[in-house]
Amino acid sequence: MAFFKRFKKKKTPQEQEGQPQAQEQAASPEEQPSETPAAPQGEAEAVAAEATAEQLPETSEAQEQPPHEPEPVQEAGAAPQAPEAPAEPEEEPKPEEPAEPDAPAEPKAETEAPEPPEGEPKRGLWGRLGQRLKKTKDKIGGSIDRITLGKKIDEDTLDELEEVLVTADLGVQTSLKLIEQLRGKVARKELDDAEALKKALAKGITEVLSEVPPAPERDNNPHVIMVVGVNGVGKTTSIGKLANFFQRQGRSVLLAAGDTFRAAANEQLTIWCERVGCDIVGGQEGADPSAVAYDAVEAAVTRGHDLVLIDTAGRLHTKVNLMEELKKIHRVLGKKLPGAPHEVILVVDATTGQNALQQAKLFNQVVPLTGLILTKLDGTAKGGVVVAISGEMKLPICFVGLGEGMEDLRPFEAEGFAEAIF
Repeated sequence: MAFFKRFKKKKTPQEQEGQPQAQEQAASPEEQPSETPAAPQGEAEAVAAEATAEQLPETSEAQEQPPHEPEPVQEAGAAPQAPEAPAEPEEEPKPEEPAEPDAPAEPKAETEAPEPPEGEPKRGLWGRLGQRLKKTKDKIGGSIDRITLGKKIDEDTLDELEEVLVTADLGVQTSLKLIEQLRGKVARKELDDAEALKKALAKGITEVLSEVPPAPERDNNPHVIMVVGVNGVGKTTSIGKLANFFQRQGRSVLLAAGDTFRAAANEQLTIWCERVGCDIVGGQEGADPSAVAYDAVEAAVTRGHDLVLIDTAGRLHTKVNLMEELKKIHRVLGKKLPGAPHEVILVVDATTGQNALQQAKLFNQVVPLTGLILTKLDGTAKGGVVVAISGEMKLPICFVGLGEGMEDLRPFEAEGFAEAIF
């Protein structure tokens, strides 16, 4: 409504250019009735004066006014009708409202609406993850509040805390290491309340995660990344999101549809290529995945791509023959391009808890892993498995999945994760 008010204020001065004349015309009859009321004071003298002075030069107009002497009261009443005449042009802008000057204003509001999401990353990725890690946060942080409520931080409290950490899938070894650090602080009386305990525990988790160096940046052209994992963890989806991440960094990406066993796997990866805007090399269903990987590297070298992401078929880590197939792909890539694959990334489902740790151990025995991607981290209370894998496997967590959107695969931050779960 404020816009329409401004619109009227801008339009009425143009329309009021003719209004001063109408107001003057309205004022002139008002002046005349101001003089005419003097007529009742001396009707004979006023009529004689008007007949001698005014009616002679003004023949017809002055003669018509005397018979209308009782009408000035009506004209005085008509005088408010004169301001009604300028009120009518105020109603005229109403048909101008369909001109829809406010139509562009509404899209502006819509374009300004996404600004808060753009402002969210300014708070930090893990500031938003604190809301998405609600289950893990309630599991660890809520349990600490429960066991420390109205109690003093002592050995009994630490024993209960150890149980909380183990059940939160931080792993036995990692949990024991963290508890030992807290015992020293309790002995020095550095932990007085639950908040101090949380801060000390968050610092310890950050140290465990920071012990693992980040994945090294290699200057390879092309840089070949082989992605492995069991069925249903989201390998193909993670590859598509990885392609989008690197494409936004200005790198030319080529995807290899090496999952030739699963039906429609090639079509799924092709859809991701169309969304991201990158190239793809695929093979027919049932083809040799090693041949597809070989062709993809050859195409990347010929076309000058910066990065090659190779998808592989999902397989259970307990199936020896399928795990041997990964060794073959690894060997073929090394023959085509010395040093390839430069990265072998394992995709694990964070909801599987300690089973994800076992997967990492068995896959690492077959092909040397260089990093991990944890998916579905926003929907599980077992987010502590991040700490367990980093602490026991000494492998960097490269990316974490925080949702289903294309932008929801983000680089991992140790300190931010530790703060988010508390």
